[in-house]
Amino acid sequence: MTSQPQAPQPVPRPHLRPDDTRTLLMRLWRTQISRYPARIVTVFIFTVLMAVLTALYPLVIQRALDMFATRDPRILSQVPLLVVAITLGKALAQYGQTLATHGLVLLVIRGLQGQMFDHLIQTDIAHVEREAPAKLAARFTTDAVIIRDAMIRAVSGIGDVVTVVGLIISMVYMDWELSLIAAVLYPIAAVPLQRLGKRVRSASSGMQERVGETAAFLTESFAQARTVRVYRLEESEGARAALSFNHLYQAMLRITRGRARVEPMLETLGGVAVAAVLGFAGWRATRGGATLGDFSGFVAALLLASRPLRALGSLNAALQEGLAGLVRIFAVVDDPPAVTDSPQARPLPAGGGHLVFENVRFVYADGRVGLEHLSFDARPGSTVALVGSSGAGKSTALSLVPRLHDVSGGRILLDGMDLRDVQLESLRGSMAYVSQDPLLFDLSVRDNILIGRPGASDAEVAAAAQAAAAEQFIQALPNGYDTVVGPGGQRLSGGQRQRVALARALLRNPRLLLLDEATSALDSENEALVQDALVTLRKGRTTLIVAHRLSTVRSADMVVVMKDGCAVECGTHDDLMQQDGLYARLVRTQGLDR
Repeated sequence: MTSQPQAPQPVPRPHLRPDDTRTLLMRLWRTQISRYPARIVTVFIFTVLMAVLTALYPLVIQRALDMFATRDPRILSQVPLLVVAITLGKALAQYGQTLATHGLVLLVIRGLQGQMFDHLIQTDIAHVEREAPAKLAARFTTDAVIIRDAMIRAVSGIGDVVTVVGLIISMVYMDWELSLIAAVLYPIAAVPLQRLGKRVRSASSGMQERVGETAAFLTESFAQARTVRVYRLEESEGARAALSFNHLYQAMLRITRGRARVEPMLETLGGVAVAAVLGFAGWRATRGGATLGDFSGFVAALLLASRPLRALGSLNAALQEGLAGLVRIFAVVDDPPAVTDSPQARPLPAGGGHLVFENVRFVYADGRVGLEHLSFDARPGSTVALVGSSGAGKSTALSLVPRLHDVSGGRILLDGMDLRDVQLESLRGSMAYVSQDPLLFDLSVRDNILIGRPGASDAEVAAAAQAAAAEQFIQALPNGYDTVVGPGGQRLSGGQRQRVALARALLRNPRLLLLDEATSALDSENEALVQDALVTLRKGRTTLIVAHRLSTVRSADMVVVMKDGCAVECGTHDDLMQQDGLYARLVRTQGLDR
C-alpha cells in the first residue's frame, strides 16, 4: 500500500518590520555596491546622458513644427541633423549604460553569493543540515536572479526618474498650464501602486520558498530513483510531484496577479492624462492660445514620459520581489554560528592525541538528549571503539571531537586542553575523519586524496592509497590517479569511495584518527587488508572508531558500550565478553561469539 502524498511544509519566513526596506537597501549599499565607486560613477554618467538626450526630442519637435509653420528653409538640414545626432548619442549612451549597469549588478550578486557561501562553509554543521541542500542552492540561483533583475530595474528606474524630470522641464518650458494637469493626475497612482508592491513582496517571498521546496523534492525523488522503481512508488511520487507543482503554480499565480494590475492601472491613468491635456488644449485653442509647435512638442513630451512613468510604476513591484530575496540571503548570512573560536582560543599544544570525555552531555536544538554523562579516557596511541545499538549516540559523540557541534555540558580534552579553548583551525588540522558513507568531490582520485594534505608528493599519495587497499583498483581505472570520480564519487563503487576517503585520512598523518564505521563497505578480503594496515598506522596516534560490525573492534584497546547516550560498559573485548552484559549480547546477536 502506497503512502498518501504530503504537502511540503512551509518554512517560517522572517518577520519584516516597516523600516526593513530602508535597512536592507542601506546594508546592500554599504556591504556590496559602495565597493565599486568607479562603476557607480560610470553608470550615473551614462544614465544622465541618456535621459538628457531623451528630453531633447520634444524640443526638436517643437522647433521643427515652428519652422514648418514659418516655412523656414533650415528645416531641411538642421532638424534632420539634430535628430540623427540625438538618436546616435542616445544609442551609444544606452549601450554604455547597459554594459556598466549589468557589470555592476553582476559584481554585487557575485559578492552576495560569495558572502553567503563563505558563511555556510564555515558555520557549524547543524545550521547547514537543517535545510535541504536544494533549498540552500535556491538562495544562490533563484534568489540571486530575482535580486539581479530588481537591481537592474532599479538602476533603469534612476534613468527613468532623470528622463521624466528632463521631460517635465521641457513641458514646463513649452507650456506650464498643461504641465499642471499632468502633474496633478499622475501622483494619484502612487497609493494603489504602493499597496500592490507590498502584496507582490509577500507573494514573491512565498514563491521563492515554494521554488526551494520543489527543488528539494525533485532532488530527493531523483536520488531515490532505484527505491521508487523497486517499491513501485511511481504513482505515489507522481501525486507528491503534482501537489508540489500545484503549490508552486499557486504561488506564481499570486505574484503574476499582482504584477498584472500595475500596467493596466498606469495605462488608464496615462490615457486620462492625455485626454485631459487634449481637452484643455482644444478649449484653449478656440481662444487663440499657444502655437502648434508648443502643443505638439508638449504632447510628444507627454507621450515620451508615459514609458518611463509606467516603468517607475512597475518598479516598486520588482523592487519588492528583490527585497524578498535579499531578506532570505541576509537571513542566511546573519544566522550566527554556534561553534566559533573563543577569545582565549589558542593553537593545540604538541601531544600524542590524549582524548578525554568528562561527563559529556549533548542536547539537540529540538530538545532531544543525545548524550548524557558520557566519560572515557583514550590514552595516546590507543584505539577506542564506541559500540551500541542504533541511536545510542555513537556518531554524536564522534562529531563532538572536531567540534561539528559543541557539548551542552561537561567537557572534552585533547592533550590537556578543552576543545572549546583550541583554535578550530588547529583542532581540525590535528585529526582526520572518515564517515560511514563518504562522498567524494568531483575531482580526480589524486586530488581527492590530496585534500588530506595538499602539497604531498605522488609517492606519498601512492603510499596512502596502498595502505588503504586502494592502489590496485585506482591503477585499473581508465586514467589511473587522474580519473575524475564524478559528483559525490558516483563513478566509483561504495567500497572504492571509502578506500579513497581512508587514503585521504591516512595521508594527513593526524594525531587523532576518527573512523565512523570506515570499513563497512569493504568486502572481507579488502577489509582484512585495511585492518592490517590500520594496525600499523594506528601506532603513535589515537584512533576513535564508531563500529556497528563488532568484528572490527576485537583488536581495540578499549571498547565503550553505549546505550541512550551513556557509557554502560567499558573494557577490552575479552573483558566485556566475560562480563556477559550488553556487549556480549550484541556480539551473540551478530553471531560472532563462535
